[in-house]
Amino acid sequence: MCYKVLFEFLLILVLTVQFLNGASLNISTFDDSKEELLQDSRYYVYNIEPRPISLKARTEQKVQSSGNTHMDIVDVRNMANKANDKTNLTAVTWAHAVNSQQLLNEALDSDIDMIEADIVMGKINGTGPDMPVMAHPPAKTSDISLDSFLEQIKTYNDAHTQKMKGVKLDFKSIVVFEGSLETLQQKVPLMSYPIWLNADIIRGPVNQITTKPVDPDRFFAGSSLFPQAVLSIGWTTRWFSSENNGSYTSQQMDDMLDAIHRNNVTATGQPITFPVRAGIAANSLDALHNLVKSVNSTNESTLTLWSSQNDYVDVEKLRQLIFSFGFHRVYLDVPEDLANKLNLSSNNDDGKDCGGSMSTSLMNFCLISAGIYMLSLYMENMHVM
Repeated sequence: MCYKVLFEFLLILVLTVQFLNGASLNISTFDDSKEELLQDSRYYVYNIEPRPISLKARTEQKVQSSGNTHMDIVDVRNMANKANDKTNLTAVTWAHAVNSQQLLNEALDSDIDMIEADIVMGKINGTGPDMPVMAHPPAKTSDISLDSFLEQIKTYNDAHTQKMKGVKLDFKSIVVFEGSLETLQQKVPLMSYPIWLNADIIRGPVNQITTKPVDPDRFFAGSSLFPQAVLSIGWTTRWFSSENNGSYTSQQMDDMLDAIHRNNVTATGQPITFPVRAGIAANSLDALHNLVKSVNSTNESTLTLWSSQNDYVDVEKLRQLIFSFGFHRVYLDVPEDLANKLNLSSNNDDGKDCGGSMSTSLMNFCLISAGIYMLSLYMENMHVM
């Protein structure tokens, strides 16, 4: 009787391990076959391939109309070569708050792909007339103007055509954006590299009432002057470090869509990225898929996941969100510790125990170890009896 029970127990254990070998996925590996399995079939109802009129084609048309027919246009997606896969947008790297001459020098000397900076109306070194300068509110002074910032990046990119850097300009108010239009009209048409215009144009989570959104109608009116620019349009947010306390709502998605449609952004075909706070986005998978589905037939669209240093983020839910969209549709602009927890770039997870994320082999090892332990208890019990 004892041997029969033992045999049946071992048989069940072996079958369980074989089943897990067939059914489990190492979610850290991002080859095409695993990505397809991880994507939920309900999200295939909308097309996520590039639009017929691409960013490169639109920009080439703009450049040719200005008389410069020799400019080679760079798509930001081609900057992800570190992953040996140009469609892996999560591999694009970022320099944040590059709001001084020293930080700009460091960014240009580094191997990052995108330079992000903030613009305010202020003064150079506290003197002279107000102009667009590189600083984050509440600061109103800087040692570098927007004009000089863009000129230095262009000079660098002209001299380093194999490792150009893109630019993301973050406008905190409509006054700053409209005050920068003259400079942008001089500089943007000469750019052969990615340029993103970023603004939070819709009030968002969680009970966000302290930050005023940038006026969407005026922002779209100004950004329409730059058809090659990526529109980075998001929501004002509020978040806490210790709680999982919010999501993007259907109403907030509708407010964004309303702003896009009433300003005819779908007619321009400009590429759109939706910057979403990682901790909130992790709770908003369906809402974000519905948003992208609603605009992707006319405007090539992506998500840009961002996070502050101390934000609470449900890592597993965020991984699910990333894989449901695919690496070719998600930029990852988060602190290094969160990126390490997501562990998207390696082939194996670093699971330390039998809980949480782990590779199939580690899961099997845990199960077998547990089985051996249970078997030893059973044998010890039989011996006692």
